[in-house]
Amino acid sequence: MSVTKNPEHTGGTTRGTHLGLALVVISAAQLMIVLDGTIVNVAVPTIHRSLHFSTGNLEWLITSYTLTFGGLLLFGGRTGDLYGKRRMFMTGIALFSVASLFGGLATSDVWLIVTRGIQGIGAAIASPTALSLIAANFPEGPTRNRAMGVYAAMSGAGGAVGLLLGGILTDLVSWRWIFFVNVPIGALVLFLAPRSLNESETTAGRLDFPGALTATGGMLSLVYGVSNASEHSWTSLGTELPLALAAVLLAVFGVIETRSTKPLVPFRIFADRNRSGVYAMMLCIGTAVFSMFFFLTQFLQNVLGWSPIATGLGFLPMTVGIVVAASTSSRLVGRIGIRPPLLVGPAGIVIGLAGLTRLRVTSGYLDLIGPLVIIALGLGLSFVPLALTAVSGVQASETGLASALLSTTQQVGGALGLAVLATIAISSAKSRLAGLAAAAHGHAGTRAIAIATTHGYTSAFEVATCIALIGLVLSIAVIRPPKLAATT
Repeated sequence: MSVTKNPEHTGGTTRGTHLGLALVVISAAQLMIVLDGTIVNVAVPTIHRSLHFSTGNLEWLITSYTLTFGGLLLFGGRTGDLYGKRRMFMTGIALFSVASLFGGLATSDVWLIVTRGIQGIGAAIASPTALSLIAANFPEGPTRNRAMGVYAAMSGAGGAVGLLLGGILTDLVSWRWIFFVNVPIGALVLFLAPRSLNESETTAGRLDFPGALTATGGMLSLVYGVSNASEHSWTSLGTELPLALAAVLLAVFGVIETRSTKPLVPFRIFADRNRSGVYAMMLCIGTAVFSMFFFLTQFLQNVLGWSPIATGLGFLPMTVGIVVAASTSSRLVGRIGIRPPLLVGPAGIVIGLAGLTRLRVTSGYLDLIGPLVIIALGLGLSFVPLALTAVSGVQASETGLASALLSTTQQVGGALGLAVLATIAISSAKSRLAGLAAAAHGHAGTRAIAIATTHGYTSAFEVATCIALIGLVLSIAVIRPPKLAATT
């Protein structure tokens, strides 16, 4: 299909005729992208030993992906609007797949960290264009709602699937296959995309490179500064300098965007109350929930002594819960509107996270499974109405931007949340361990370390619960869906 270039165009594009195959392609790509945010977590101890990672570099094995992903999502979404969503979707998948291949071949820690960053760049291009391709290929109404439900299920379940797949591959094959597995999936997506997806119309304009650089640099500096606080202190030079640089870069970004004729983020997109509300809600959800996978993985392996594959299997009920809830939500929003699921979903996340604050060193899987399932149901119910609201009412030329902003808030919230909550967990664990050591006259045994570590995790969950609660309050106070939402 040829691409029509019309700078004045604001209408939709021709809908796809192979909708089933189109949904498979988009969902497979999104699942691959999202699961890579967590698939490495289970393999971290194995990779640490294999490539002799330094302690300081180990955290960047995860954050190098989430930061480049979140930091460049806006830029990636804009490329789809300017050059064609299908074209840029395929470009992002190709870059992601090649980086995965080289990641599996890595022989040093720096090599692997760099390839993880390149994976994030590919994901930042492919993910927002994948979401906007749903709007370009599926007609508005029940058909699009069902497609959004499948997409949301892949997005929500991807984290848990990553933990399961990471554990299986690490235990039964090799940690390198957590990267190699993306190559055949990416190749299949690239083969099927031009055969199932219609290209979108493009708009005249240019890429806002200064805006992209300052926004990404500012977020990188912010997360780096917060991460440094866990190893040093909030008053150390290594913490204060990156945080100051982040403030400067983000301020410059704001100035650039207000003065640019073709800004990366036209601030008018925030004029809609509901859209701004769901962006703020997704930021809270990403901040509160993303770190949960990291902490629970460490708890199961380092405190309870589980193997990688057992840890992955432990998250399987969560995957099922997200898929079931997202599928149910996609059907419900057409009948009852977005309001009920946007209240029940965040409430479930708050309740589930609060349940995790009760974990102890003596806890078993039964103490964990209840909160996990509640969180899963809350996530599944939330994702569909959040995604639908984010792209509702925007011009066709800005659907990529609108969807990219939603993904950006989730990823940036996740990266920042991990940095902040990890700092809290480490500080709380150190404080508790010092108290236990003092009570034992200066000697802290293995059990004391496990107790202190668990206390650090539950302290982080307490803060995460408060952040999720803010998301629920935003839903109650800010979201005002139109009356016709229940019948569309």
